[in-house]
Amino acid sequence: MKKTYRSGICHFSVNPLKITKLITIAGLLLFASCKKDSASGTKTDTGTKTDTSTHTGPGTGTGTTPVPDTLIASKIAIAALDDEVNAFMTTYSVPAVSVAITKGEKLVYLKAYGISDPAKGTKAVISDRYRLASCSKQFTSVAIMKLLDQGKIKLEDKVFGDGALLGKTYGTKAYGLHITDITVDELLHHTSGGWGNEVDDPMFSNPTMTAAQLITWTLDNRPLDHVPGANYDYSNFGYCILGRVIEKITGQTYEEAVKTLVLKPIGIADMTIGGNTLAQKLSKEVTYFGQYGEDPYAYNITRMDSHGGWIATAADLARFLVYIDKFPVRADILTTSSLNIMYTGSTANAAYGCGWAINGNNYFHQGSLPGTATEQGRLDNGFNFVILTNTRSFKTNFDYDLDQIFWRAYAKNPTWSTDDLFIN
Repeated sequence: MKKTYRSGICHFSVNPLKITKLITIAGLLLFASCKKDSASGTKTDTGTKTDTSTHTGPGTGTGTTPVPDTLIASKIAIAALDDEVNAFMTTYSVPAVSVAITKGEKLVYLKAYGISDPAKGTKAVISDRYRLASCSKQFTSVAIMKLLDQGKIKLEDKVFGDGALLGKTYGTKAYGLHITDITVDELLHHTSGGWGNEVDDPMFSNPTMTAAQLITWTLDNRPLDHVPGANYDYSNFGYCILGRVIEKITGQTYEEAVKTLVLKPIGIADMTIGGNTLAQKLSKEVTYFGQYGEDPYAYNITRMDSHGGWIATAADLARFLVYIDKFPVRADILTTSSLNIMYTGSTANAAYGCGWAINGNNYFHQGSLPGTATEQGRLDNGFNFVILTNTRSFKTNFDYDLDQIFWRAYAKNPTWSTDDLFIN
């Protein structure tokens, strides 16, 4: 495994409603990446047939209790969008893509492309679930903001040490310099002072340890690099800690707490934390395709719960976005105050809020793991978009072109449906 990690770079395109210029936010989103071997050169079927019927959903998270799907797929193609998706899939050997787009808080486009299981030739459908990778962090952030609205947490609360949220639950030694100074706010903004993704991300070490064991090991063995609050370094480990904070405050597992605080109130029933191995693949979950020798099933995804462990449909994420987007049609589940806090950067990095990258009034995030590349965006032009895939590529411009699927189609000014594909 490499000891340095790729940067996920997002861009927004030209239009009076958008950013006036493509901007690369260097070093903004640092996602986990493993050893890059030579490309396999395998050409994957990128057929564009889409699901056009309603489906039975995969259940409540266990994969055993079916629930009626509350979605229908788009029946009228938007050629501009289909062209961009097909070109992306061909260029980067992507087996499957799932896209959801909202306009004015209506779901106006929902489509599945390609093959969800390359070995079996299974056609992708809209109810397929994908690993979200770092698009999981936004659910952790919203859960913290919900606790903030409920008066159960303050952003200035200390995390470790006497009287702190987690006390001395973790670690076997006296805490190192400044560890007891770390606050919830600093973990949310990736300014805790250490444990970053740039070099030696703790979350990709000691794979057999539980989250609790890993936190103890890291506190004992990995001192901070900076004074908390002074430096931005994208930290998966910091969001692992936030998951344990949520557990301590709620008395629930992280997964159940997020379902209670965030998912159930907005009608999302089939998101869950994913498994690690192919044998642990859940119902309606796609099969992940590794490129360059990457094995998508070699990592402890379950331990990544609060920073990279969720699986979901594209429509799940689209529904999530319309309840936190500050637009007036659907009542947001957070107060205006908490939304403003969540979408505001730190003094160390004004371009990253609490789990969200910021570009003007556009808020977004990409995710990347072996076999997974994702993006969700809340846009100031009234649109939101979600793009999920079951592979990733190290070819130049992969992250950029993933982001540009929506923007290039949007620039062609297509006619969007006025119907709402959300049934409720």
